Parts: sequence; C-alpha cells; structure tokens
Amino acid sequence: MSFRDTIGWSLITSGIVTLLLAYLPFPSFWWGIGLLVAGILVFTTRRAI
Repeated sequence: MSFRDTIGWSLITSGIVTLLLAYLPFPSFWWGIGLLVAGILVFTTRRAI
C-alpha cells in the first residue's frame, strides 16, 4: 500500500468516525466533512496521475 493510500484511508476513516459521533459540538461535523473531502481528493489525484 502506498503512502497516499494510507493517508487517504486515514482521512476518510477519520471523517466517517467524526460524522458518526453526533453528540460532538457542531464544528466537528464540518471537520468530518472536510476530512472526507480531503481523503477523496487524495484518492482522485492519485488515480489521475
């Protein structure tokens, strides 16, 4: 597994976990969205190159 795969999976997993923890304050929801988007971007840029 490459370095970018590891980062991508880590960001996506962190985003999902953050979104599932609904009891956290509102800003954590946006952190979850941001991490998911960042993870997806890492995957798409890796595949495009």
